[in-house]
Amino acid sequence: MQDFERIYRAYFKDVFLYVRSLSHNDGVAEEIAAETFFKVLKDIDSFENRCDIRTWLFQIAKNNYISYLRKNSRQVDFPLQDNVASNCHIEAAFIDKETASRIHAYLHQMDEPYKEVFSLRVFAELSHSQIAELFGKTESWARVTYHRAKAKIINMMEEKL
Repeated sequence: MQDFERIYRAYFKDVFLYVRSLSHNDGVAEEIAAETFFKVLKDIDSFENRCDIRTWLFQIAKNNYISYLRKNSRQVDFPLQDNVASNCHIEAAFIDKETASRIHAYLHQMDEPYKEVFSLRVFAELSHSQIAELFGKTESWARVTYHRAKAKIINMMEEKL
């Protein structure tokens, strides 16, 4: 039980932020994060240090979110917004709330796996190797997919100028 409490204290916020980056909804993120840790509590003995604990938690959260979407048959659409400065550094752009909102809108229109890989790298701050492990791919795949996602966002932002 002490292991669970330590994991909960250390990673709840990360899981919450990851799910919020997927759902764009604080209530849904809190519900999914709570459900994730409920499953962790039940299955803590099955974690055998085969992977990074954060990767394991994010995988559970991702599966819970997918189940939530299926159960609620919900698609969230965000309108595009104009007037985004070109040639900006994506990660730094999240400091400006208006630009962050626009990037989220573009991100929401992207296909998988670009959307999720970008979210995992930028919002969840996972390394390329952790992302690769989550998808069952190579680290090179994770790097290339992230950079392609980033380039797609930059291109969308430049097109809207």
